[in-house]
Amino acid sequence: MIYIDDKVIEDVASGFHIPVKPEILTELQHVMSKRESNIYDEASVIAKDVGLSSAILKTVNSSYFGLRKKISDIHQAACFLGMDILNDLVTALLFKSSFDGIPSCLSLERYWDDASDSANAMIFISKNITALLPTECLYSIGLFHDCGIPALSNKFGDYKNVLIEANTRGQSSIALEESNYKTNHAVVGYFIASSWNLPRMVCNIVLNHHEMNFLTKSTSLDEKLGYATLKLAENLVERKKRDVVSPDWETLKNAILEILNLTPEQYNDLEKNFCTSS
Repeated sequence: MIYIDDKVIEDVASGFHIPVKPEILTELQHVMSKRESNIYDEASVIAKDVGLSSAILKTVNSSYFGLRKKISDIHQAACFLGMDILNDLVTALLFKSSFDGIPSCLSLERYWDDASDSANAMIFISKNITALLPTECLYSIGLFHDCGIPALSNKFGDYKNVLIEANTRGQSSIALEESNYKTNHAVVGYFIASSWNLPRMVCNIVLNHHEMNFLTKSTSLDEKLGYATLKLAENLVERKKRDVVSPDWETLKNAILEILNLTPEQYNDLEKNFCTSS
């Protein structure tokens, strides 16, 4: 596992574009902190932003949520999602918009698409397995696990070459990032997630999502379940979109199936159903 000290935090804070948490998210979190608040109060805050409301409705009506009838009202969407998942989704959508217009050596569309697909895959997994997953954080884990990538692409003009080399080798980019920049997207992502007040479990998984020993080193069952679900989701997305396995899958597969209480046959069925979903 990785641990962060003050020197690392200071270097990240001074050297990278870290988007400021939007006012509407601060307002939303303030509403959620009130004991007397309810889902309608939360939805009313979101409804003030037409673009944000539209993005939420588009997401909730996607096939991954399995709705039989289309939702057209943000209050209905809030009731369906619940306060925690709705907050996760709002946070992720605002994070994406915070990078609009920021210079980047990458076209970030593939990043945003993969992040969204990973988040949706985690919801799909939670609805199709029996393990007691921490569902209130799954969407945030999927959307934020690689959130350091946009910041790196903003700072380093050759970062695209690093990602291309990692993809060519079929491995994560962490080692190459460390070699070239003395930091990596997991560390930067941890700082971003912490700055946006994401739950500590989400921050820890963002920091350690490429650590092969996380399942044995972490003492939190929820963190282990969240990490395992992320790794499973990443592989489902790679299998569906590119017909390859994710870089960490072969190393972690057995441990992931064990902690999620899945047999190889059940995993194969899960992959088949995901790959044939629209």
